Amino acid sequence: MPDRTDPTHPMHPMHPTAGLSRRSVTRAAVATGLAALVGAATTGTAGATGRRSPVGRTRTSRAATAPAARTVTRLGPRTLDVSLPSAALGRNATVRLILPSSFAAQPARTYPVLYLLHGAHDDYTSWTRETDIEAFTAGRELIVAMPDAGPTGIPTAWRNGPDYETFQIREVPALLARDYRASGVRVVAGVSTGGYGAMAHAARHPGTFAAAASYSGILDTTAPGVPTLMDAIVARENLTPLSLWGNPILNVLTWRDFNPRSRAAGLRGTALYVSSGSGVIGGTGDWLPEALESALWPSAHAFTDTLALLRVPVTTHFYAGGGHSWAYWKREFTASWPMLAGALGVPA
Repeated sequence: MPDRTDPTHPMHPMHPTAGLSRRSVTRAAVATGLAALVGAATTGTAGATGRRSPVGRTRTSRAATAPAARTVTRLGPRTLDVSLPSAALGRNATVRLILPSSFAAQPARTYPVLYLLHGAHDDYTSWTRETDIEAFTAGRELIVAMPDAGPTGIPTAWRNGPDYETFQIREVPALLARDYRASGVRVVAGVSTGGYGAMAHAARHPGTFAAAASYSGILDTTAPGVPTLMDAIVARENLTPLSLWGNPILNVLTWRDFNPRSRAAGLRGTALYVSSGSGVIGGTGDWLPEALESALWPSAHAFTDTLALLRVPVTTHFYAGGGHSWAYWKREFTASWPMLAGALGVPA
C-alpha cells in the first residue's frame, strides 16, 4: 500500500484530492449532504445497495430491561451470539463472535481480537450480513468481535442514557479474556458512526488498541453542521437529542471530550487508517448516498489535518465520489487489512 503519510503524496490529509476543491466539497456538504441526512433520518429513504444505508435503516427503539443471565446462541461452526448482562447498559446486550479455526483444537492458545463496529440504525449483525468476514478470517487465527452499539450506533457514554463505551471497552473485553482466551492485542474498525467509535475509543483510551480504522466515520463532532447531523441520528430513534452529550453550546466541554478530533493526541502510537469519499462532487449521480457521504467529508479532513499538525501518522484514502454504503466500506476494509493484520500479528 502506498505511504500516504508522506506530505507529498496526493492522498496525504494536507494534500487536496486530485481534481477537487476542498471549498467546493465543503459547500456541497452544507448545501446537500446535511439536508439529505436530516431527510433520511425522517423518511428512511433506501440507500444505493438496495438495503437501507446506516443512516436510513429503520429500527425500533428498545426500552431498557433488567439484565438477565448470559446466553450463547451458536450460529455456525465458528460464529455465535453472546448475550451478556451489562451493568453499563442496565440490560443484556449482544456481541457476535467469530472464533478462530483452531479454537477447539488448541485449548491453551490465546488470540488477538478484531473489533468491528456497526453504523447508525443498524446492529451487531451488519458485518456478517453485509460482508464475507467469516470466510475472510478463516485460518487467520484471531477472534472477531462485533458488539452492540444500540440503535443509533453511537458507542459512547450518553449524558442521559446507556454507556456503550464502557460496554465495548471494558465489559466485552473482560468476557473475551475470561471465556474465549482473548489476548491483550486488539484492533478496532468501524463504518459511519462505528467509524466514530473506532477513533473515539482509541483516542480516549490510549494503548487499548494497536490499530484503528474508520470508513466514512464522523470524526469531528463539533464541525459546522455535524451537531445537527448527530441530533438527526438520535431523533430518528425517537430519542431526545440532548440525551447524547447535552447541548453542543452549553455543554461544549462534554462534546469536545467525546470528539475524536479534540482527543487526537491520544492516538499517538496507534496505527491509523481513515477513508472517506467526496460524495456528490465527483460522484456518479446516485444522489442520496453520495450526499450523505458529502456531509462527512469536511469532518474527516478536519480530523486528519489535526493529526498532521500533531505529527501523528495516518494512512488516508480520500476518494472522489463514493456513497455512504457497504459497497465502498467493504473495499476500504480490504485496503486497510494489511495495517490491521500487522497490528494483530496475523498474516495479511
